[in-house]
Amino acid sequence: MPTPQPIRLAVIVPVFNEAANVAPMVDRLDAALAGIPWEAIFVDDDSPDGTAAVVRGIAARDPRIRCLRRIGRRGLASACMEGFLSTTAPFVAVIDGDLQHDESILPAMLAAVEGGADIAIGSRHVAGGAAEQGFSAARGALSDMGAKMARMLLPTPVADPMSGFFLLPRALVEEVAPRVAGRGFKILLDILLSARRKLAVAEIPYSFRSRQAGESKLDATVLLEFGALLLDKATGGIVPLRFLAFAAVGGIGVLVHMAALFLLVQAAGFGFGPAQWGATLVAMTANFALNNRITYRDARLRGPALWRGLLLFYLVCGIGAAANVGIAGLLVRDGVLAWGLAGAAGALLTVVWNYAVSSTLVWRAR
Repeated sequence: MPTPQPIRLAVIVPVFNEAANVAPMVDRLDAALAGIPWEAIFVDDDSPDGTAAVVRGIAARDPRIRCLRRIGRRGLASACMEGFLSTTAPFVAVIDGDLQHDESILPAMLAAVEGGADIAIGSRHVAGGAAEQGFSAARGALSDMGAKMARMLLPTPVADPMSGFFLLPRALVEEVAPRVAGRGFKILLDILLSARRKLAVAEIPYSFRSRQAGESKLDATVLLEFGALLLDKATGGIVPLRFLAFAAVGGIGVLVHMAALFLLVQAAGFGFGPAQWGATLVAMTANFALNNRITYRDARLRGPALWRGLLLFYLVCGIGAAANVGIAGLLVRDGVLAWGLAGAAGALLTVVWNYAVSSTLVWRAR
């Protein structure tokens, strides 16, 4: 019996609700990678449409196919990192599970890296590449805006830093893994910024296809996550990425509070006391919704858990508010700080408290 060839390339396919696209993806990889020992690792974020079951069904017949089903964890970047670190192949690639990337250029990408490039990127923005067919106008504008922001920080000129289609040696993944934020959708940019050195980049042109089945996972919150990633890398990760998002949502909550207070006092005629309590409840609700959507996107609460989380968030923030008022009052009464500084100290304590307890109890952040 002949000894099977060692796997040379592992293709990581992050998926969520892509059951209809799994079999076509396997067929396309099989055709594109003829003559190259390969495996495909589908990393599924517990899709309710049965994506994992479809992958397992194919894997039962084809040993080159594997499924990593993640329970309670979400996000393309972290899915890719788990896939990278689960293989022994010397080269790894990422391709979207929606069939919009052109798998036929994978051999050219592998040849570029074997020839000396640190990373090969499937690019829509070099000669021969195109994105118009697969992008809506809004998604195209979102991608272009993100690319312009990314180029300001990248040490290496890259035409398509927002690409989700790339190939690199697993050794480079091992090198950058401790520094990768692993959140959001832009894992390529995360890797490029985490390398801390200028990488030799090869960009291989391809035409971005239209999605045939399923729904796009990208929305406006992706740009917010992307901005937070850039800030995290620009500051060297001094402050946790999730805390920055939580604090930003808190700032929005202040504006919501003031708007609600104005409406309750001026338009509805409430006294200040009842209006203040009402505005506080509105702001806390808005903060919870935004945090659930943005800050804790990868641990988003749904169904009954959403309502339990909201009630717990009210309790957490209520304790934080009481601590804010109590500590600030003590600092002013004892002459430790002027009222402005005391108020700021109390507010900072509240943000830290709310973040720590919300991460531990409300969303159980990982």
